Amino acid sequence: MNPVVRSTLWLAFFGLVLMAWVTMYMMAMDMDLDLLGRPGQAGEMMRRMDPRMDMFMPMASFWPLFVMWGAMMAAMMLPTMVPTLRSYEDLMISADGTRAGWLGVLMGYFAVWLAFAALIAGVQLALLFAGVIDMLGIARSRWVAAGLLLAVGLFQFTRTKELCHGVCHSPMMYFLGRWRTGFGGGLRMGLGLGAFCVGCCWGFMVLGFAGGVMNLAWMGLATLFMVLEKLPQIGHRVTKPLGLALVCGACVVAGWPLVTTGLQGI
Repeated sequence: MNPVVRSTLWLAFFGLVLMAWVTMYMMAMDMDLDLLGRPGQAGEMMRRMDPRMDMFMPMASFWPLFVMWGAMMAAMMLPTMVPTLRSYEDLMISADGTRAGWLGVLMGYFAVWLAFAALIAGVQLALLFAGVIDMLGIARSRWVAAGLLLAVGLFQFTRTKELCHGVCHSPMMYFLGRWRTGFGGGLRMGLGLGAFCVGCCWGFMVLGFAGGVMNLAWMGLATLFMVLEKLPQIGHRVTKPLGLALVCGACVVAGWPLVTTGLQGI
């Protein structure tokens, strides 16, 4: 294994992650949002815009939304792939893996998440024109936000989550069971890993509609959770506690206005 090639590819990988986060930050600044996705004066005006108006608005058009979600996928999901790429590198020593196969795994994985970015961009447009979310991708009703938190929290306890997380948590077992050589083999394995990863982590992306899809603080926290879920030592220990935390969060979001009203009446 050529150490120069290895170092160059890893530097390029982390450079891509950094570039994605910088892109998300610049987009948030362009929309006058802070790190928590809260709008300033210009952002508040954008939030109140009607998407049916006869004018060009990036957040009401597919391609700008797809670019935004694509950058978000790179920023959030590529860091979670480090254990997988390291597992493939181990097989480059003990098996007949190649650096071209390593690239194939990476490209296949990210291709699936780009497809998911296209899907969720379409979902965002549908929700926007249905009046469920505003121009900044924030749910208009606390009940919608609470419902999303509850659904994703309960999903953490399902068999589907367990199966998909099992593959993401132990990529070495996936490679050993479906080993293919060369770039084409790596691409095929990357597509499979990406599909399981979408099945495992889609909920964290959907939760963007609960607090705003450009909430950089939530993006960072969700990325941390997903990285923890994929760590071999502790990944299986954090899934259900996180689900419980999300369910509790749903109760707080749904009940907080009622609690506040009750306190004011005392």
